Amino acid sequence: MKRLTHDRIWSAIDALADRYGLSVSGLAKRSGLDPTAFNKSKRATGDGRPRWPTTESIAKVLDATGATLEDFTTLATAEPGTAMRNVPIPLIELTRAGAGGFFDDGGCPVGSGWEQVRFPWVDDEKAYALEVTGDGMEPLYRAGDILIVSPNAPTQNGDRVVVRTTDGEVMAKLLVGRAATTIELGTLNCDQPNFVFPLDRVEWIARIIWASQ
Repeated sequence: MKRLTHDRIWSAIDALADRYGLSVSGLAKRSGLDPTAFNKSKRATGDGRPRWPTTESIAKVLDATGATLEDFTTLATAEPGTAMRNVPIPLIELTRAGAGGFFDDGGCPVGSGWEQVRFPWVDDEKAYALEVTGDGMEPLYRAGDILIVSPNAPTQNGDRVVVRTTDGEVMAKLLVGRAATTIELGTLNCDQPNFVFPLDRVEWIARIIWASQ
């Protein structure tokens, strides 16, 4: 892995801001930080010594955006000019995603004629976008929000994921845990309890790597 230099760490923060359509001040504000925390003038001391972002500020950025540490590290180690790629990806309404013919057995989009959105950073050529409809996922996701989903990204406990059941239902959930024969999913509405699915009822599961909130 490439060395995480001062310039690369700050470039990753810039790239995250671009990825979410924000200025660095907007990214800092969304993360609950002073709006000037990521400004160019704050990246060195008065005598020219490099000033690094704190681990706490990076953690707050990841929490506010839904990006993972792996996402951040990828941006920080990418070759210049390759981290940001404005590429078109398929878009489908979440309520229509359960219909047949949209996905293969691995949860990757199939066919043609999709509507598309352009997304400035994606490592998975099979990534796609889901548009939230209705109010079933409030307050976390609201109607019109766009979720970018990566079928090939590894999932772990705590990830926000999209799950398709063998009944054809597609839903956005929080991955709480997995056992030998079951999977525990948390709702995005904190007022509702977690629930456990038999693994043989889960057709596929894919990680949400970004949301337009």
